[in-house]
Amino acid sequence: MEPKETIRPHLAVSHDPKAQSAIEQFQNKTLRPILKLQHPLLVAYFKAYLQQKKTDLNRLPAEKKKAWVEKAFKNDQSLKREVKCLILGHFTVAEFEAYRPIAQDANKRIWTMACERLLSV
Repeated sequence: MEPKETIRPHLAVSHDPKAQSAIEQFQNKTLRPILKLQHPLLVAYFKAYLQQKKTDLNRLPAEKKKAWVEKAFKNDQSLKREVKCLILGHFTVAEFEAYRPIAQDANKRIWTMACERLLSV
């Protein structure tokens, strides 16, 4: 186990890994632990992003808050790139090699999970 892997929180996954696709295994083994580890930084980054955009999500009802965050992740390429980099920077070389062929699907999952985490704060 590489040092990067040792600092990640261990997550109990209730699904049988043999029944999961490669992307699901990657999500559960790599992406979820990294997102949990990076959660405080992700929240701090997003708060700074909101300040830059002069937006106070706390004033919006839950529906509009969700729509605003989802729209930001859909339309703002800089936000998507920065969030992706916060996660990819914690990959091991082996994880990066596993990520490359599934990058498009993995990126969508990163953004979806990050969006969910930000909405739960």
